[in-house]
Amino acid sequence: MKLAVKGALLPALACAGLLWSVALQAADGGAESTAVAALNTRQMPAQQAPAATAIEPARSRATQSLYFKRTWGVEIVGVKPVSSGYMLSFKYRVLDPEKAKLLNDRQSKAYLVDEATGIVLAVPAMENVGELRTGAAPEADRTYFMIFGNPGKLVKSGSRVSVMVGAMHIDGLIVD
Repeated sequence: MKLAVKGALLPALACAGLLWSVALQAADGGAESTAVAALNTRQMPAQQAPAATAIEPARSRATQSLYFKRTWGVEIVGVKPVSSGYMLSFKYRVLDPEKAKLLNDRQSKAYLVDEATGIVLAVPAMENVGELRTGAAPEADRTYFMIFGNPGKLVKSGSRVSVMVGAMHIDGLIVD
C-alpha cells in the first residue's frame, strides 16, 4: 500500500514543483521558461497562431542540402517506393568520393526510420547478391542507391523519414 501511495504522490509533487518554479519566475518578472512559452502557444486560439511561410521549409532544405554537400560530400536525390511499395529506394549523388566513403562502406549499417511511427527498416541481404546497396568505391558525379525493405507497406508515400548510416543522419526526407 505504501508503494502505491508513493507512486501516486511522485508525479503530483513533480507537477507542483514545476508550477511553483513558474510562479516564482512570473513573480520576479523574469523571462518565461520554454515550458511556459510552449503552454502559451497551445492555449492561443487558431486564428492568432503564427502562420508558417513557404520560405521557411525552402531555407531549411537548402541549409540541409548545403550541410550534406560540405560535410559528407553527397547530394540527396530522395526516397521513392519501388517493387509496388514493398521496398524503398534511397538515392544520393556523390560529389566528393573521399567524404562519401561511409555511405558505400558495407560495414556501416544503414537504417530508415519513419518519423511518425518510429518503424525502423533495414537493408535486406539476399543470399546470392548480398545487401541491396552499393558497395563499390564511390566516384564523383555518380548516383548510388540503398534499398530498404518495407514489409506490409508500412511506410507510404508522403511519410517523413530519416536515413541513418553509421554517424550520418539524414532527417526530414519525404517519401515521393
